[in-house]
Amino acid sequence: MTEPSYLTAVRESYDTVAADYVRLVKEPAELDPVSRAMLAAFAELARPLGPVADLGCGPGKVTAHLAGLGVPVFGVDVSPRMIELARAAYPELRFTVGSMTALEIGSGELGGILAYYTTHHTPPQWLPTVFAEFHRTLAPGGRLMLAGHVGNGEHLRPTRAYGDHPVSYESHLLPPDRIGELLQQAGLVVTTRVVQEPEGGAKRRAGTFLAYKPR
Repeated sequence: MTEPSYLTAVRESYDTVAADYVRLVKEPAELDPVSRAMLAAFAELARPLGPVADLGCGPGKVTAHLAGLGVPVFGVDVSPRMIELARAAYPELRFTVGSMTALEIGSGELGGILAYYTTHHTPPQWLPTVFAEFHRTLAPGGRLMLAGHVGNGEHLRPTRAYGDHPVSYESHLLPPDRIGELLQQAGLVVTTRVVQEPEGGAKRRAGTFLAYKPR
């Protein structure tokens, strides 16, 4: 299967910015109270259910945060350089290179999935494929937390990011209602949706969804 071109752009861009990304992106403990609370709620829900995959884990900061909350978690990212940095920073945890469009994870193996600010780089026509992979790999009763930028259908094409490095990825800011619909169409039940308006230096709205795979 030929890799979607957007994945190549995401991989190359995050390989390029990886070192400055680690320096510039907040630690989980520095996030706003709502974001911290949502991560804590997800950890409590997923902790007893088995392995949790942090998909789009980047340099592993949030993966390590979940591990500190007692979650049996491992990280997956499309960027080999990000995975190198994650392994160096958190050698006690497992990190692998992989894509959300075709996870090398068996059906029903996961007790939980975290997709934290990762799916906005996915073109809308590919989201059903990604969400179908979430459904496939989750065990019945397994939990999903998806968080990311939301909007009114904006399509952003930045040229530089994270230390002014050149990037070629794009961002798609879908309305929260549309994301919820796509999750439900994939067979997942959305239980919680939180939308945060920009404040404290944030530039965009953020949406967080908690969902589960029915038994």
